[in-house]
Amino acid sequence: MQHLAIIPDGNRRWAKANKLESIFGHRKGLDIVKTAIKVCIKKRIKYLSFYTFSLENFNRSEIEKKYLFSMLADEFRSALPELVKERIRVRFVGDSSYFPDILKETVIDIERETANGDRLNLNLLFCYGSRGEVVHAAKALAQKVKDGLLKIEEITEESLSDSLWTAGMPDPDLIVRTGNTIRTSNYLLYQGAYAEYIFLEQYWPEVTEEILGSCIDKFQDIKRNFGS
Repeated sequence: MQHLAIIPDGNRRWAKANKLESIFGHRKGLDIVKTAIKVCIKKRIKYLSFYTFSLENFNRSEIEKKYLFSMLADEFRSALPELVKERIRVRFVGDSSYFPDILKETVIDIERETANGDRLNLNLLFCYGSRGEVVHAAKALAQKVKDGLLKIEEITEESLSDSLWTAGMPDPDLIVRTGNTIRTSNYLLYQGAYAEYIFLEQYWPEVTEEILGSCIDKFQDIKRNFGS
């Protein structure tokens, strides 16, 4: 397996079930991200992607969004030395025009300082929506045709993939969603065409190293024939 993608659902529901404010669910969820990183390094998986913040998440309260963005900025700045030490490359994947001001400088710094990481590629799908990504790619290809750089008949699956925000990354092999919800939620729809899916009952803050390891082991037992 090259690429594990995760929809870490259930932070707020976990907090509610434990009679806590939703912000504590997000804080706990961030700790489990570290667990997933540990599992991928142990299993020698090169790409790990998280649905960190969707474009639809902007509908949440201003208080929750402000806390989330501030938490991400603080956590990644404090984690930067360890990320560099562990050779983990971090990329924020999404519509950068939506990136909040409080995070823009952090995004630039994190991506620059970890650019040489070759042990694990950690992709944070931030201000991301798969349909918006495909529209972005279509516009980019249309502009190339308009500028005479590309002929319509030269538009292929490869050229479309190269125009997506995830350009240069392998498609996900396995997509895991937590929170007892069976839905793709506009996440890597194009890239996940042949991905295997595992849906877990546990909320994201309840996921352990053993649970993620079990998901990966189940994937290894799947015979993938891609239509053949």
